[in-house]
Amino acid sequence: MKLRIARHTNSLMPLIYFYTEFLGLQVLGTFEGHEGYDGAFLGTPSENWHLEFTVSDEQPDHHPDNDDLLVFYFEAEKAEAITARLRNAGHLPVAAKNPYWNKNGVTFTDPDGFMLVVAVG
Repeated sequence: MKLRIARHTNSLMPLIYFYTEFLGLQVLGTFEGHEGYDGAFLGTPSENWHLEFTVSDEQPDHHPDNDDLLVFYFEAEKAEAITARLRNAGHLPVAAKNPYWNKNGVTFTDPDGFMLVVAVG
């Protein structure tokens, strides 16, 4: 099985920067002019999943709430380094709605306002 999580955005370049610079994902591929869409695939080459972010002339109509989370599990040392990079760049942690994530991870928002959790696992 493979998994792709796709999201339409107005913030393609800020999202690419956020997920590559802070979480350490890689740009696995990009595309332009594909039936009106441009985009990028982000992930880790050795895994069977990736994030896809797209832009087009149509504006996204997102309504993320505090239970819409992407949860990334890292080894403890890497999770601490990611959290430190985010904080040092001015991305302050936010309280997760679900208390589990406040105990077991650190929650941030990405450039689209969606929440992500950096957890140890």
